[in-house]
Amino acid sequence: MKLRKLYLFFFSLALTVSLLIPALMVETGISAEKLKQESDHFDGLRYFNPGVPQTPPYPPGATARRGATWWVWNWILNDEWPEWPEWKAIPPGPRPVARVMKGVISVTPVGHATFLIQMDGLNILIDPIWSDRCSPVAWAGPKRHSPPGIRFEDLPPISVVLVSHNHYDHLDLPTLERLAEKGTPRSIVPLGNLDLVRGAGIPAVDELDWWQSVRISPDVTITLVPAQHFSSRTIWDRNQTLWGGFVISGPSGNVFYSGDTGYGPHFQEIARRFSPFRVALLPIAPFRPLKPQEPTPGYRLIVHMGPAEAVKAHLDLGAPFTIAAHFQVFRLGIEGFDDAVTGLASTLKENNLKSDTFIAPALGQAIIMPPIPNVLPSLVFKEHCAGSKLFNSCPPVNMNLEEKAFH
Repeated sequence: MKLRKLYLFFFSLALTVSLLIPALMVETGISAEKLKQESDHFDGLRYFNPGVPQTPPYPPGATARRGATWWVWNWILNDEWPEWPEWKAIPPGPRPVARVMKGVISVTPVGHATFLIQMDGLNILIDPIWSDRCSPVAWAGPKRHSPPGIRFEDLPPISVVLVSHNHYDHLDLPTLERLAEKGTPRSIVPLGNLDLVRGAGIPAVDELDWWQSVRISPDVTITLVPAQHFSSRTIWDRNQTLWGGFVISGPSGNVFYSGDTGYGPHFQEIARRFSPFRVALLPIAPFRPLKPQEPTPGYRLIVHMGPAEAVKAHLDLGAPFTIAAHFQVFRLGIEGFDDAVTGLASTLKENNLKSDTFIAPALGQAIIMPPIPNVLPSLVFKEHCAGSKLFNSCPPVNMNLEEKAFH
C-alpha cells in the first residue's frame, strides 16, 4: 500500500509537470465571438451546470469537504481502494457488418464509453478510445483492465465521430488520429472542442451548443443535449469547453447517449423533447456504495452517476431499453471492479424492473434491435432553443404524433 501511495504521488507530480507545456502552448477553445454569447450555462468565460451548486450541500453538523481538489487528493492517498483484477486477454468480438439493414439499430459496446452505433445507413462512433491509458502521457495514468471489445482494424468505415467532452477517457487524440488516417470524414463536438479535434486530422468538425442539431444525412440528425458534468485537460482550463450528450434521430428511431453526467432534471427534459427512445446508453460508474458515516454522496455523484442514479434516469427517459457504460475498463474512482454491475442488478430488483431492460453488456457483442413499424423520427432544428434561460421555457421539438402510436 505504501509503494502504491508513493507511486501515485510521483505520478501526480510528474503529470502536473507534463501538463505545463501543453497548457502554455494552447489557447482556450472559446472564440472571442462566443465569449459574448452568455447563456444559462455559460457566463462569458466558463461553462457551468445550471441550477447545480459548485460545491455539494452538506446537512447541518456535517463537515464540509474541500470540493473537487480535496476529492482528487483523497482519491490518490486513500487506503481503501478495492483491488481490481489484472488484465485478461479476452478475445475481441466479431468484425461488425459494413452496414445494417433498413430499420435495424445495432449497438456494439467497445468498452468504457465507446460505442459503435449502426443505423439508417450510417456507422457512428461515440467517444472512441483504443489507447492503453486514458492520460495526457503514454507512460502513466489509468490503464485498461479490459481490452477493446472489437479490434480497431475491424471497424467498418465510420461516417461520423461523436465526442461528448474533452476528458482523456472520452477525447483520446491518438485514437482520433488513427481514425483520421483511416479516412473518417467528420466529427461532432460540444463548443470549444473544434480546434482540438480538427488538430487530430478530422477534416470536418461541427461544434454545437446544447439543443443545437446538425444533419449528417438526408434522414439522420444529431442533437447535442445537456449533461451535468465538467471539462478539463489541464489544471488551468477547467470548464472552458462545453460537455454534453447526444440524441441520434433517424427513420429507425431515436438513440440517446448521455455522456458523463450526474443525475438531474435534464433527463426529463430530454425525454419530453425526443421520447420515445429505441435505446439509451447511460453510465453506471464511478460508483461506490455509501458508508454508514457518509451523510451524502458528495461531489462525485453531482457529476457522475452510480447504479441508483442511472436507474432513475432510465425511468425519467420512459424506461427504454438501456445499455450501461463506463464500468470495468479504466479505474477512475474507488469503486470495486464488480460494484457497478452488482449495484445495477440490485437496484433494478428494488424497483421491480426486469433485468433485461437495463443491461451491463458483454464487450464486442453487437446488440441488434430489429425494425419496429410506424416509427417516425422527431424533427429537430439547427438552433432549437440554444441559450434558453430555463429548460421548461423552451417549446418542445416539433414532432409527428404518430411516432408514439407504437409505444
